[in-house]
Amino acid sequence: MTIPQTWNDRIALAAVCLSSLMFGLEISSVPVILPTLETVLNGNFKEIQWIMNAYTIACTTVLMATGTLADRFGRKRVFCIAIILFGITSLLCGLAQNVTVLIVGRFLQGVTGGAMLVSQVAVLSHQFRVGEERARAFGMWGIIFGIGLGFGPIIGGAIVSVSSWQWVFLVHVLISVMTWLLALMGVQESSDPHAKKLDILGIATLSLAVFCLAYYITQGPDLGFGSGAAIGILAVSVLSFIAFIVVERLNPHPSFDFSIFRIRDFSGALLGSMGMNFSFWPFMIYIPIYFQKGLGYNSVTAGLSLLAYTLPTLVVPPLGERLAIRYGPRFAIPLGLFTIGLGFIFMKLGSSVDQASWLTMLPGCLVAGIGLGLTNTPVTNTTTGAVPTTRAGMASGIDMSARLISLAVNIALMGFVLVSGILGYLKGALPATLHLPQLHSLAEKIAAGEVISSDHTFPGITLASEGTTHAALVHGFGLVMLYGGVGVWVLAATSFITFRARKPTRSL
Repeated sequence: MTIPQTWNDRIALAAVCLSSLMFGLEISSVPVILPTLETVLNGNFKEIQWIMNAYTIACTTVLMATGTLADRFGRKRVFCIAIILFGITSLLCGLAQNVTVLIVGRFLQGVTGGAMLVSQVAVLSHQFRVGEERARAFGMWGIIFGIGLGFGPIIGGAIVSVSSWQWVFLVHVLISVMTWLLALMGVQESSDPHAKKLDILGIATLSLAVFCLAYYITQGPDLGFGSGAAIGILAVSVLSFIAFIVVERLNPHPSFDFSIFRIRDFSGALLGSMGMNFSFWPFMIYIPIYFQKGLGYNSVTAGLSLLAYTLPTLVVPPLGERLAIRYGPRFAIPLGLFTIGLGFIFMKLGSSVDQASWLTMLPGCLVAGIGLGLTNTPVTNTTTGAVPTTRAGMASGIDMSARLISLAVNIALMGFVLVSGILGYLKGALPATLHLPQLHSLAEKIAAGEVISSDHTFPGITLASEGTTHAALVHGFGLVMLYGGVGVWVLAATSFITFRARKPTRSL
């Protein structure tokens, strides 16, 4: 692939690509080190979930705001500020001495990462305006972003193996400085004198709704799903979302114009966007635990095994784009989602056999990755292409918000399914006289990858064998895979129904 001809454009593209590489790595490299963080920082299962969820929820909070701020105050200025702050927050994460500080650091890193992501698109859109040059620039950006996502697991595992977990975060401090210098030299400043006002109420209500829902799912077992505190949190989530709808309808320049959902191709593609983040990406948080604790692999081997899950997402997208062009998104997107679900079912079958290994998981990982590759490009092209060009920016923002909200909610839901599956197995395998709080606490430890040995006593529980906890972990993961597969199939069917049927062309 050739790159733009002018020297400044090359430097600007390098800055954008490096920032996209950092963002991609922070999504896919951190899950591999979660078992290490759980051990080194003495974190529990809920805290491990929040290490990831803090990042995704924070990204969601700034998506709507960053575009407006960049238009008003300058796209280069906001991009450069976001890069520097991403480096500073990465330093905070790398220096964290306990889980609480790391979660706070991850939230701040997510805020700056989300701002950096939106600024990348704004910078590319202004810097490269000619059709062919623009396509090449966005293509290069997409490839580098995909490399960050695809190779993140092995990079994270390798860093932990040769150094320490801190460098998974600290490496971004060095890259941020280099990226910032390139942005200063190459990126053109631009702004929009007619930029709309910042939608503060919309941002606040949507962010609160997502946070409270994720908190309710994650902390519900401890609070009691029917307790006054839990119901209150859920009520705040529902009321915040209702307030968000009201605010956006009353706003003359809303970030979310709900009339856009009447465009059936847009809504069908958006369901595809949600489907990918309902299954494939949230499972990325948990599958390293399965490879390391369920199959007994170290971080490097787990990272290598995960390449089968992520690399197809780099290779298959051109095929997905061709399918969408030839048969339309109504066929291509549901087919991709169905393939993801099929991969999850294959993974469940591969994990349930005797002597399960990366080989038994390989078919499912490959098929799920192929499904993601088939889905991603048609979804992106359809959400922006199904609406008038004047609303393409809004469509892209809604698409990205749907992805991150689905990801945040399903990180929590998959964790809930995992713990519930382990708990259900323990109830049948251990004495009936044991109290439920004890079993639930044990289930969370097993879900976090802490295998209790045969001579270990846990709050009054002496396990018959280490095999009990291992079997419980495998059973729980089997249910998570089933949940991911069936759930994405439901969304595939819903997406197919939602799309507008293509009128058959008459032959002359």
